[in-house]
Amino acid sequence: MTGHDQGDLPAALRDRREKLERLVAEGVQPYVAHFHRTHSTVDALKLLAASPDGDAGPVTLAGRLMVKRGQGGMAFADLQDGEGRLQVVVQRDVLGQAEHERFMRLDPGDIVGVTGQVARTRRGEPSLWARSFCLLSKSLRPLPEKYHGLKDVETRYRHRYVDLIANPEVREVFVARARIVSGIRALMDGKGFLEVETPMLQEIPGGGHAKPFVTHYNALHRDLYLRIALELYLKRLAVGGLERVYELGRVFRNEGLSPKYNPEFTMLECYQAYADYDDIMTLTEEIVVAAAAAAGRPLDTSYQGRPIDMRPPYRRARMVDLVRDATGRELYGQALFETYEEAVEPNLWEPTFVLDYPVEVSPLARQRDDDPRFVERFELVATGRELGNAFTELTDPLEQRRRFEQQAAGRAAGDEEAHPFDEDFVRALEYGLPPTGGLGVGIDRLVMLLTDQAAIRDVIAFPQLKEREED
Repeated sequence: MTGHDQGDLPAALRDRREKLERLVAEGVQPYVAHFHRTHSTVDALKLLAASPDGDAGPVTLAGRLMVKRGQGGMAFADLQDGEGRLQVVVQRDVLGQAEHERFMRLDPGDIVGVTGQVARTRRGEPSLWARSFCLLSKSLRPLPEKYHGLKDVETRYRHRYVDLIANPEVREVFVARARIVSGIRALMDGKGFLEVETPMLQEIPGGGHAKPFVTHYNALHRDLYLRIALELYLKRLAVGGLERVYELGRVFRNEGLSPKYNPEFTMLECYQAYADYDDIMTLTEEIVVAAAAAAGRPLDTSYQGRPIDMRPPYRRARMVDLVRDATGRELYGQALFETYEEAVEPNLWEPTFVLDYPVEVSPLARQRDDDPRFVERFELVATGRELGNAFTELTDPLEQRRRFEQQAAGRAAGDEEAHPFDEDFVRALEYGLPPTGGLGVGIDRLVMLLTDQAAIRDVIAFPQLKEREED
């Protein structure tokens, strides 16, 4: 709000600025540097439940003041911290007149510390009976919609910090997301995979079909690209003898915004030597099971009101068969893939491994020995969306060079998403890559499924949005 005179502010903001000035004039520090609480709200409730006489304490809690009500000699407020809420009871004859008046001047949104006993009211409401309080941080903006919640979707995404305050269920989504990532890491570590980090800034953005973001590296006087995938550097490590590697990291694709797409998102990619895509299907099922367990989500559940069963084993179906069943047509190559994406994928609700993609759209996957029109590749699809992509890796450097040359011709003809030629990656393959299976899982989409969220922006803390003027 810099650049505004006090008189230019909306009334609600001006009122809070005036309260701030009054606090300073009274010698009250409105932004405290240090405060130590003894318990969380959940801890305090546990103490009360374990107390034989129904009275526990003293305890010191800290959090955000939410709803405040009551008048005269007794007031009530809700204190919200990172774990929950607890009612606070404030009595004038306990605090004294001056402190009671100062408490009554507090606003919803202010962060406070409160010390007192935990006991129940006459109506049985667990409460913190305040003996003293301290303002820790003065809120200069009112909470939305009279503090009953923030509903405007665009505002929720744009001001996630307010969304988290006003909608506790949103916090649960991000808690679940963190647990899902931790659960996947635990599974991969337990299977002997080594977590690694590969470059985000790359000279050649490879490993996927997507338009990259470009940036300029001043020190080297050249353009670099934000990675669109993790694949090629991880496979270089496999060439170097790291036989089981994985990375959980951000990737960036210069594409549109939709309920399924955000230009930066999180991927798990892993590579396992001496494995093929059949082995990776089993690993993929284990990842989904581990993620669901970490999120506390049953496998036989629902998504957006429709039942879905994520218990393995998952259905396996060849792309060519799915397209034939849906359209009655026998298609191959690019036409097969495009028809599948339009007519089949959106209708695959239960988890399904879609097998054997056309070689034309899979430049890094090994061809089938029995039918070289197709590669040993699968995607895991559920709720009409791709969740994961995997294949038996192409290890033949000569064939990889030929495929890159085909992709380069496509780029020269105007296909911006065609895979660029990566000479160093071919050089790495010439040293020898063992038979390897690889997998990429879209973490955001998996979290969407396991937290029952409709849009990818609901599981990304700060999604990209179109520009809008702010007040």
